[in-house]
Amino acid sequence: MSEVRRGPLSGVRVLELAGLAPGPFAGMMLADHGAEVLRVDRIKGVSDQPRSDVMDRGKHTIGLDLKAPEGVAAFKELARRADVVIEVFRPGVAERLGIGPEDLRAVNERLVYGRMTGWGQDGPLAPTAGHDIDYIAVSGVLSMLGREGDKPTPPINILGDFAGGGLMLAYGVLLALFERERTGQGRVVDAAMVDGAAILFSMFYQAAQSGHWGPRGTNLLDTGAPQYDTYETADGRYVAVGSLEPQFWETMVRLMGLTDLPDRNDRAQWPALKARLAEEFRSRTRAEWEALFEGSDACVSPVLSMAEAAAHPHNVARGSFVQVGGITHPVPAPRLLGVPEQDLSPATRLADLSGWGLSQEEADKLRGQGVLA
Repeated sequence: MSEVRRGPLSGVRVLELAGLAPGPFAGMMLADHGAEVLRVDRIKGVSDQPRSDVMDRGKHTIGLDLKAPEGVAAFKELARRADVVIEVFRPGVAERLGIGPEDLRAVNERLVYGRMTGWGQDGPLAPTAGHDIDYIAVSGVLSMLGREGDKPTPPINILGDFAGGGLMLAYGVLLALFERERTGQGRVVDAAMVDGAAILFSMFYQAAQSGHWGPRGTNLLDTGAPQYDTYETADGRYVAVGSLEPQFWETMVRLMGLTDLPDRNDRAQWPALKARLAEEFRSRTRAEWEALFEGSDACVSPVLSMAEAAAHPHNVARGSFVQVGGITHPVPAPRLLGVPEQDLSPATRLADLSGWGLSQEEADKLRGQGVLA
């Protein structure tokens, strides 16, 4: 029997069906705060070696053949003692396997069933394939990303898969768990990346409709404005400028020794002002600019690589990154003060399933049948 994890979600049991990016990320967010997460892999996807994927940290894993009746029956036994199931298939697949919401509700009416898809459980696109870039495209978000005059630029897969997908699923699961305390009943969570990406951009939808937001790359926060952009330094690196408020802008230009600048409040002057700043930032190295602005409210920061970020004094002081098995991990967020640090060890195979309702005899029988890895 696995030991109880610490944290606000201690005692919450999660069955996570193996999948890509958003499902494992949601499971990681729950495990990071104390949930006991058992990842159910395909029968050929498990070994005795620890999984090195950061999104599998703090989890256990088994392999189970869900195409075999015995595997489905075993999964239902696990679900009987679970609080949450994370399911990542296309709509209808779980039902065909016999592990859909109604199948599992029959054995556990308190179960929260979290469904992670790109398009959602219904609508004309629901049965079709897609990826992060497709979901943020149809949500309208991708059209807003990129520089003026250039094509839309996807921000890797962070908006659809992770922010609009996995994080929204974890949030929905917590909502359903909270509601269950009052009703005693579980709920199905329909987390669609196309929905999640859209709600992240709520402010910008409003701004566009009210006439306060123009074409991409021409606005205050999308690299249109000189006071919110990145600039190359003398050594080929970059600094990020976010001096939006007048007092922060004045601090920046004073420390840089700049005078007679074009009016930043005049949008027609933005290109000239950006050119002036670009010229000035190319006159010193990133380290020199970092030293100049250190401790000020200029809102100018070095653009760090991921390796540099882990070594930055601020991140070191807060313990923002840890080494786990030779891999640098961001620590769990948000931080809940007073909660003990979690075990972020790589996921390992769970051999003893008695705590999940499968006796050693039943497990051995399933292993002998090739149903359980």
